[in-house]
Amino acid sequence: MSEPVLGRPDAKPGPQIDTFPVDGAVDRVHFRSTELTAVCPVTDQPDFYAVDIAYTPVDRCIETKSLKLYLRTFAAVGIFAEHLAPRIATHLADAVGAPVTVTLEQGVRGGITTTVAASAG
Repeated sequence: MSEPVLGRPDAKPGPQIDTFPVDGAVDRVHFRSTELTAVCPVTDQPDFYAVDIAYTPVDRCIETKSLKLYLRTFAAVGIFAEHLAPRIATHLADAVGAPVTVTLEQGVRGGITTTVAASAG
């Protein structure tokens, strides 16, 4: 495993998800961010998302700074929301060894709001 992102002022966006051990019984962890951006693979225009990530930890929790940096890796990626949600869910589920659900709400485009949910693990 690479050096942890936590505590590194030089940390850059990347695929590494740092985790830490669960201490006690945690029923649910929920993250919400409005800072996820990707690129429409058809128009090359940015797509802005609110992302909700939820899981019940078994023995590992996701460290927040590494999650923030991971989400930033999509800023230049051409990807549909329907592919992005399962990609994130799978990556995070692999990191914590527990099922993860990711819900993306894409910013309004043409008067339409798109919401996509995917679970992995």
